[in-house]
Amino acid sequence: MRTLYLECNMGAAGDMLMAALLELHENPKDFLNRLNNIGIPNVTITAEPSVKCGITGTQVNVKIKLHHHHNDCHNIEHIIEHLKISEAVKKNVLEIYKIIADAESHVHGVPVSQIHFHEVGEMDAIADITGVCMLMEELAPELVLASPINVGSGQVRCAHGILPVPAPATAYILQNIPIYNDEIKNELCTPTGAALLKFFAKKFCEMPVIKVAKLGYGFGKRDFEKANCVRAYLGATDSVSEEVAELICNLDDMTPEAVAFAQQLLLQEGALDVYTAPISMKKGRIGLMFTCMCKAEAKDKMLSLIFKHTTTLGIREYTSRRYTLQKEQKEVQTKFGPVKIKTSHGFGVTKSKPEYEEIAKIAREKGLSIQEVLGEIR
Repeated sequence: MRTLYLECNMGAAGDMLMAALLELHENPKDFLNRLNNIGIPNVTITAEPSVKCGITGTQVNVKIKLHHHHNDCHNIEHIIEHLKISEAVKKNVLEIYKIIADAESHVHGVPVSQIHFHEVGEMDAIADITGVCMLMEELAPELVLASPINVGSGQVRCAHGILPVPAPATAYILQNIPIYNDEIKNELCTPTGAALLKFFAKKFCEMPVIKVAKLGYGFGKRDFEKANCVRAYLGATDSVSEEVAELICNLDDMTPEAVAFAQQLLLQEGALDVYTAPISMKKGRIGLMFTCMCKAEAKDKMLSLIFKHTTTLGIREYTSRRYTLQKEQKEVQTKFGPVKIKTSHGFGVTKSKPEYEEIAKIAREKGLSIQEVLGEIR
């Protein structure tokens, strides 16, 4: 699987992410030329070699001819809608600004429609976000992962005054994402960097086993004792493991209907799997072992639901590592019309099968058996 891993040991900003991804591009000069001609008002974007702590990388600079402060959501949308970029990139840029707008709305206690962007409404922020979205489209990773993010510490001066690090909007965006700070007294992760990582990264984790094809170093403008960069790895992974919680309890005083109801509810609320197995309990009673598998961050929610919807008085927890094949879905034309096919691949294995509900629908409409429909499609 084509995987992009972003190492954020010195935080992340939009220009750092763009510089790191630019180093992975086959033709950075051509990309910059196209980026400078998409219609971002009054800006020129350049990339220059940079050396920090003896490491060579790239630093992106956005020069603004005319500053426009306090752009609101409508102005930002107007600018983005008129850029000469693909519709997919436009959609991604707007979604990233929505993440920032929601954070600003929460922090300042005003509706999104009344938000006035300050630093992130400048043309350089628009250039950074758009550049990263274009690079993501052209690099086309199947999976984007990132490390836990170093946010820095101390205080930062911004349009609203002196604020704690991470800035309130950044802290809001980074909820449910692993962050930390070290001895560096500075803002390492900006709202733009946080929103880009939140949008693109599927998971924040330690580096998986990856066969690296390209490396990119995107430098920030400040100098520290540590190399101030985002490091990007582009390579191949078979799959990615994730830590999951298995929540288990024994039941002997519930009806099958009540167990089925609890099982379905947990699945609807985000459980990865819920299943039962027959067991023999104390005093010879026949019962069920009820197991809910969920992501670690969903554990508390699942515990509450199990206690509410089953009769158990206690739940056991086991932590497991889960390996999965990468899943994709495509539509193929058949004699019965379009049918969705699910394909899974990884670890040198590829598996595919038609979507069951669509096969069942065809079987009912045509008066055929499931096997007959499958025989015509395969």
